[in-house]
Amino acid sequence: MGTGLNADGWLDETRRSYDTVATNYADLTRHLLDETPEERAALASFADVVHTQGGGLVADVGCGAGRITAHLRQLDVDAFGIDLSPRMIEVARREHPDLRFEVGSMTNLALTDASMAGLVAWYSLIHVPDDELSSVFEHFHRVLRPGGPLLLGFHVGDESQLKTQGYGGHPMHLYVYRRQHNRMRAWLDDAGFVVEADRTLTSAESPLGGIILARREIAAPED
Repeated sequence: MGTGLNADGWLDETRRSYDTVATNYADLTRHLLDETPEERAALASFADVVHTQGGGLVADVGCGAGRITAHLRQLDVDAFGIDLSPRMIEVARREHPDLRFEVGSMTNLALTDASMAGLVAWYSLIHVPDDELSSVFEHFHRVLRPGGPLLLGFHVGDESQLKTQGYGGHPMHLYVYRRQHNRMRAWLDDAGFVVEADRTLTSAESPLGGIILARREIAAPED
C-alpha cells in the first residue's frame, strides 16, 4: 500500500478530479440509496443514535453533491455537508438549496472541539493515503462530543488503484484505497473510538463495501 502522492499532492489531485466530474457525479450517484436498503438501514441506525443522545449538528464529511446530507435531513438529523471540491459544493447547493454546504478538508476541519453530535464519512476516506488516515481520525475525534457516533463507508480490500477517469469518462488522477475492517478498527482504536458495529456487503454503493459505526470514547471519571 505504499502507492500514493505526498500530502499536498493527493489533496490537490482529489480537489481537481472532483471539480472536473462534479455534475456527472451528481447525476450518476443521485439514486444509489434507492438501490441500497442495507446502507439506508445503517444511516437510520446512525440517526437513531444521534436522536437518542439529544440531537445536534452532524457533519457529512466529504459530502460530494449532498445526497447523504439530504437523506440524513429526511431522517430528522440536523446535518450539513463539507467537501474539498468547490465545484461539488456548488452542485450540492444547487441540488439542495435549503441545506448548508461548505468547502473544507477532513485533514483540517474548521469545527470547534466537541461541537458535533455525529459525523458521517460515506466512502469519502477512499482517497486518503494510509499515512494521513490517523490524522483524519484525530480530527474526527476532536470535533465529536464524547459518545458521539461516527459512521464510515469504505471499499474493502488490500490494494490501491490509480483512477484516471470516471463518471462519464472525464479525466481524474487520484488513488482509490481499499482497506480491511481490522485495519480500520485499529486506526479508530488508536484515535480514541470504540467500534460498535461493522459489516461487509455488496451493493450499488460498492462491489465490496464496509460499514463501521463507532463512537468517541467517553473518558472515565477521575477518582
